[in-house]
Amino acid sequence: MKLPMPAPDYEAAFGELAARGTDDLVRVLRTPLDDDAYLHWDQLRYREPPKGWSQEDWWLALKSRRHQQRRFVGLRDKAGHKFSYVLTDKILKACDEITSRASGQVGAAERVLTTRGRNQYIVKSLVEEAITSSQLEGASTSRRVAKEMLESGREPSDKSETMILNNYVAMQHIKDRAQDPLTPERVLELHRILVEGTLDDPRDAGRLETPDHQRVSVWDQDVRVHMPPPAEELPERLEELCHFANGDSGESGYLPPVVRAIVIHFMFGYDHYFADGNGRTARALFYWSMLHEGYWLSEYVTISKILKNAPSKYAMTYLFTEDDEGDLTYFIHYQLEVFIRALNELDKFLAAKTQELQSVRVALRSDGVDLNHRQIDALEWLARDTSHNLTVPAYARRYRVGDQTARNDLNELTELGHVVRLKAGRANLWRVSPSLTKNLGI
Repeated sequence: MKLPMPAPDYEAAFGELAARGTDDLVRVLRTPLDDDAYLHWDQLRYREPPKGWSQEDWWLALKSRRHQQRRFVGLRDKAGHKFSYVLTDKILKACDEITSRASGQVGAAERVLTTRGRNQYIVKSLVEEAITSSQLEGASTSRRVAKEMLESGREPSDKSETMILNNYVAMQHIKDRAQDPLTPERVLELHRILVEGTLDDPRDAGRLETPDHQRVSVWDQDVRVHMPPPAEELPERLEELCHFANGDSGESGYLPPVVRAIVIHFMFGYDHYFADGNGRTARALFYWSMLHEGYWLSEYVTISKILKNAPSKYAMTYLFTEDDEGDLTYFIHYQLEVFIRALNELDKFLAAKTQELQSVRVALRSDGVDLNHRQIDALEWLARDTSHNLTVPAYARRYRVGDQTARNDLNELTELGHVVRLKAGRANLWRVSPSLTKNLGI
């Protein structure tokens, strides 16, 4: 990764401008300029400035307006200066959209994700986030194998599969503890879940880095792109971050909940609390914050898939913030875009799944039995590939229900003739019946 060109020193540039005379000073400070794109100097220097402006004056004019509008958060950089952000129109619009789409009910035709019935349906996004978040940290297991492991409940066979299983368990843990306030002890517990069985030194699980160890830096090949704060500061910085996450840090002005979640994500990457697993912990606590604030749909949204496809953009927003006086706006803008893209991906999946469910329901309508969403989805999945099979534990994990509910569902499908029950040692397994695949035309 090529490091961004550092922004001109604001104070020095402003002093040079003042020395040039009042006319130039008034022009830079009072001329209205479009700052919707909110570009860093490394981006701005390649753009055509307004007519009659130099690149440096254009940057200084934008920076002056940002200084006037910035809001400070109760968190600090390595030098002790508070991080800040500008509440831009882009942030306000994106926050309104996310609040509308992620904290209410989804208007899918089948109502498959209402707050009341969501736990009976859709595990896809939870599985997808577990896989891609782990792949961002180096896991190499294929998606097909990872899904098979999670759905079958088998033990992981290597470090990559262990990372994915840990991430899956951690996401469920977050959902169960979403209403609890964040504390350093709970952060350490979450980290322990995420990295168990994957570290070179098992003692590093759930343990902050200490001054006794060489501080972990962030590298891109041979270039060190970030040096975190000293290890001796980490306990205090984590305490401050937990206060911020709980809304107790006294930041100036109103802070939109979505922005708070994004800043939490940023700070875990910036402070780098652990020997390994910082990225996974950062993304997991972003989800905790969103769920804590009532954005229940976040449980089904996969941000890591998008970050994995463009890791340099993700990393560059960190660098822009660190270079430009701790201005978090760059990171916030990008993460809002990522979350909205992830919501769009979820909408596409829901539309396709709703169509599949409707097709299966129409084909089975002649039975006169109103199957539930779990049963319809299971039949569609089994019919798509006749090598698929289900056991009671696998069905219960797939749809997050108890074993007895799973057994009742499968027994009803057996009685209707849609699946057949087979013996596999001492256990039962169910496969799709040949008549059903013929009936569905699959």
